[in-house]
Amino acid sequence: MPTYISLVNWTDQGIRNIQDAPKRLDSFKKVVEDAGGKVQGYYLTMGKYDSVLIIEFPSDEVAAAIVLGGGSQGNIRTRTMKAFSEDQFRNIITKVQ
Repeated sequence: MPTYISLVNWTDQGIRNIQDAPKRLDSFKKVVEDAGGKVQGYYLTMGKYDSVLIIEFPSDEVAAAIVLGGGSQGNIRTRTMKAFSEDQFRNIITKVQ
């Protein structure tokens, strides 16, 4: 299943309602699971981003729909990247001409 890394920042609304963040994360995990994916990891971070999610989704389309849906609630802004495992990286490099 494809892996994605989301770099997350809270919006003003999200930080005002920070006490609800654990419930929002639980809700997000359920949406991901219901779509056939899995949250592999969640990390609260310090620095440019407030948190990082590592997520598996069945497809790019599902990833886009769920990430857009999460952002549409107004609590977070995300930068989501498709990630390739080390094995995939090695395979890709063998095809470089």
